[in-house]
Amino acid sequence: MNLTGAETAANIAEIIVLDDKVTVRLEIYVGDLEAFVDLIPDQLLKSGSEGRPPENKRMEHFAKSVLSIREPDGNPLPARLKLAEPRLRVDRKSPFAGMINPTTRQRVPAAPADKRVLFAEIDYLLHGRPGVLTISPPVDANGNPVVSIGFIAYHKAVPVIDFRYLSTNTTLHLDWDDPWYSRFENRNLRRHHKNALMSFLYVEPREVRHEVLVRVRDLQDWMDLDFDDDAVIDLDEQATIKRRARDFFETHNPLRIEGKARKPTSSRAEFLSISVKGLTIIEEQRPLELSTAIVGVILSYPVKTVPQRVDVEWELFNERNGRIPTMAIDPAGPLSSYVDLENPTIEWQNFLLKYVEPKITPVVIETGSTLAVPVASLLLLMGALIGVALAIRYRHGVRLVFAAGSLLCIAAAVLLAHSSIVEIRNPLAGPPDEKQAAEIINAALDNVHNAYLEKVESQLTQALSMVVAQDSASEVRTELNRAVAIKVVGGGTARVNAIDDLVVKNVTAIDSGAGFRSLAEWTAQASAGHWGHSHLRRIRFRALMELEEFDGIWKITGMTVVDSQQQS
Repeated sequence: MNLTGAETAANIAEIIVLDDKVTVRLEIYVGDLEAFVDLIPDQLLKSGSEGRPPENKRMEHFAKSVLSIREPDGNPLPARLKLAEPRLRVDRKSPFAGMINPTTRQRVPAAPADKRVLFAEIDYLLHGRPGVLTISPPVDANGNPVVSIGFIAYHKAVPVIDFRYLSTNTTLHLDWDDPWYSRFENRNLRRHHKNALMSFLYVEPREVRHEVLVRVRDLQDWMDLDFDDDAVIDLDEQATIKRRARDFFETHNPLRIEGKARKPTSSRAEFLSISVKGLTIIEEQRPLELSTAIVGVILSYPVKTVPQRVDVEWELFNERNGRIPTMAIDPAGPLSSYVDLENPTIEWQNFLLKYVEPKITPVVIETGSTLAVPVASLLLLMGALIGVALAIRYRHGVRLVFAAGSLLCIAAAVLLAHSSIVEIRNPLAGPPDEKQAAEIINAALDNVHNAYLEKVESQLTQALSMVVAQDSASEVRTELNRAVAIKVVGGGTARVNAIDDLVVKNVTAIDSGAGFRSLAEWTAQASAGHWGHSHLRRIRFRALMELEEFDGIWKITGMTVVDSQQQS
């Protein structure tokens, strides 16, 4: 996470290195205009432009002494002002603004309240393709920065860094053959995602996943894609690449569970991009540049329980990628490592000490709607009464026999009081109260969430049969897919980890008298992890629900999701 707050600095610079120039786009805070006075157009000056140097002289001074970009020989690149006009600041909200940076213990700054800026676009003209450029901000006589500048830099379409502060001379090394590997000399100036090839091993309840991130440009080392370095990938080519990438990784980097080789039961691929927000899935349909196009491939291996051991034999290395970063993520969290030619095996072992396998437990909650009748005891008591009646009728020795038999029936009835129980509906009982109804619904939803961990359709159907009535399974399943199968970016499904703030209202009896209907509201906390990034969701649901008791077990017989609102 970038906690510097540079994206909300008073002044913002976007620096783009192209083949023949470096373009700089500046947003200059209205309170810092004095430091950038060379860029202010004459017509914007209140005091007029009399005695002011012409624009070419001002830009010569600007390129040398204000914001300079120098080649290895130390000479500043000549600058040309393309545009300068008043605008409002681009809103680059930082989710951490106002929070305390845990490293520096300083508060992360927010953007200035005054949104007025002078927007300026400047071209610095290149002489050929230099290997190094040095970028210098405006400083005072002591070398201290005059103003606060947050900056981001690109080499062509490739972001070299996330937002950072430009506060001193900064050296940029340029890789013209592959801009992905252009970098700043300062190791603190790195982008969020710097590796061109990565492996992620997820070990989760009911599923093991192997996920790979790879640049299309690097994928060409193992597949015949035949793209030029500056190619643009159109929509048809993107579909072909995703299909071929899935096929390729299904047959490479073999995975073993408990020492046995496994083949994935399903796979999918998505294109991702590097942006100021980090690694994001590309959802819109648009052409992609080869230099930045990244494919994320997900291979799924269903399991019944969390295994004891998983191994992946990594096979894919090239000249640029001889050491591949890896990450193993299990219920306890992530563990980073790497593989190389000497140690190509990704290994995961089960060291989970407090992990409990999720399971479905029948919802048995007593509400007084049924009566437990001990049939055997009742029959024995009836026999005892008959014995007493016969003992009264007869005399002498026969009376003693009936009396003894009656006592034996009573003793047996007591001993069998908890055996041969038959549940019958209590004709005097009403629906459960709101507290009982909430307890039943909460337990039922917990079961549903655990059922949806199943990745095999037949196993999911079997698991749901324990919490959903068979007669209404199809209709209820449709609504459960809306309330439980929470989709995340890229087509994945989030796992519901908890239910909060469950509220049950308007509890009424259903026609059969063996259940109830109510309006339920709850917040689902869900998460899904892909390619080392966790997608978190909080969704507030509102649903009409019907539940009925079958042989003492509560099951869902009806459900309609009325509303769902994402809270985060």
